[in-house]
Amino acid sequence: MSAGLKITLIKSQIGATTAQKAVLNGMGLNKLNKTVVLKNTPEIVGMIAKVSHMVKVEE
Repeated sequence: MSAGLKITLIKSQIGATTAQKAVLNGMGLNKLNKTVVLKNTPEIVGMIAKVSHMVKVEE
């Protein structure tokens, strides 16, 4: 469960709620098409669930 998740922002933050913008900034996704690698923890999985329509996730 400690493998990394590759997360890419595929939809703009324009029109997103304040909470969704905070989640994206917390994950380090502040520009379109930016990719980050984060650990597969329950906290990160919950954050991905909040913005699942805006990101692409790969293992």
